[in-house]
Amino acid sequence: QVLLVESGGGLVQAGSSLRLSCAYSGRTFVAYAFGWFRQAPGKEREFVAAIGRVGDGTYYSDSVKGRFTISKDNAKNTVYLQANSLKPEDTAVYFCARGTIPTSNVRLYSAWGQGTQVTVAS
Repeated sequence: QVLLVESGGGLVQAGSSLRLSCAYSGRTFVAYAFGWFRQAPGKEREFVAAIGRVGDGTYYSDSVKGRFTISKDNAKNTVYLQANSLKPEDTAVYFCARGTIPTSNVRLYSAWGQGTQVTVAS
């Protein structure tokens, strides 16, 4: 059984930082790519970042490039999203997802966590 559990969200001021974590349990962690997506109220789920199986390929949406960093700790079966210089428009529920390739295509991820809320106050 696959399980992804996000944590690390919260209410912060604009300009602050958060580190989101995604703890994975299930089939071999190193065999998969992972992505972070977010969904704001009334909006579609959007791609934030993705990382390849061995962590050597990372991809970002234009809206977070240069501010967010995705990483993968294969020893801890955990994926991270370091979010710096947060803006009010980053407010959303952030989801971690498992896939076979690092992609922005939400349909190519087969397992999802329940999400963690990030709220950025101006």
